[in-house]
Amino acid sequence: MKIGNVPYRSVWVDQQDGWSVHIFDQTRLPWELDILRLTERDQVARAIVTMQVRGAPLIGAVAAYGLALALRADAGDAAMERDAALLAGTRPTAINLRWAIERMLARLRPLPAAERVAAAYDEAGRICDEDAAQNEAIGRHGLRLIQEIAARRGADGVVNILTHCNAGWIATVDWGTALAPIYMAHDAGLKVHVWVDETRPRNQGASLTAWELGSHGVPHTVVADNAGGHLMQHGMVDMVIVGTDRVTRSGDVANKIGTYLKALAAQDNDVPFWVALPSTTIDWRVQDGLAEIPIEERGGAEVTAITGRTADGRIETVQLTPPGSGAANPAFDVTPARLVTGLITERGCCDASRDGLAGLFPEQA
Repeated sequence: MKIGNVPYRSVWVDQQDGWSVHIFDQTRLPWELDILRLTERDQVARAIVTMQVRGAPLIGAVAAYGLALALRADAGDAAMERDAALLAGTRPTAINLRWAIERMLARLRPLPAAERVAAAYDEAGRICDEDAAQNEAIGRHGLRLIQEIAARRGADGVVNILTHCNAGWIATVDWGTALAPIYMAHDAGLKVHVWVDETRPRNQGASLTAWELGSHGVPHTVVADNAGGHLMQHGMVDMVIVGTDRVTRSGDVANKIGTYLKALAAQDNDVPFWVALPSTTIDWRVQDGLAEIPIEERGGAEVTAITGRTADGRIETVQLTPPGSGAANPAFDVTPARLVTGLITERGCCDASRDGLAGLFPEQA
């Protein structure tokens, strides 16, 4: 995707030195475009924990490069296993992180230490290329869903899509998951409009999704998280598309907190509720999302404070709650498969069910 007509991916290796890794500091968006240079394992781990880099597919790719950076310091067996475990533990809910580290180790363990650094960079690059290709395919499959609605709307109709959190290109290596079909629909000349949930407490919708859509020229409107049900009741939402951090083999979906409530509202108002994901986000080892998916509990300060830009251009964090008030901050919730219309993957669309997923991925079922 592009920023100011300059093509970017969300993570890349420095072209001059050939080994350091660059990411966007997503905590500074949309106010500043700050590019970070990562040179060691602990910087990568910190970037993931503090959400300077976020999004299930992207943190897996960045963690893969983090292991490559760690191997530059020590490529021995013990150090590699230690560094891999540390990186894998930085965010517990997103399955792509564990998947990427396990894939890296499968490639690296059989090799002598002297060959591991080059192999690690090669494998991390492959992970990135595959993610970009998968998300582009997700966009093509999701585009057909939007085209079907547009055909019913007629030439003058606008397809209104509601999304939650940020599942755009900044959350992946490129293209995004939930936003990929929207970008393709817009580029194809379809009239689309996106309702952007603010997504408290970190406001990834109001900051990142709105920034992405605006940069690409896609019409959009930011709404408070609690407005979605009202919009659906009044026929102002044609479909919901969200991303996900983990999908079970039965089709349960873990995504940013508040997704479950949108799914309930969508079901009550007969609005299709679609979830877009690459196959790397499917956890084939988990059946029951509510019982088995660990939900990350983040610090209460994300709830009690908010960061924004003041009228004179300063970036400031302000307190929202009275002193002494505690805050709970579950970062994700689980939407049961029964509330999901279907899944959009790189191989096509399917029911949110074990049979549906097995039909697309028989080698995993």
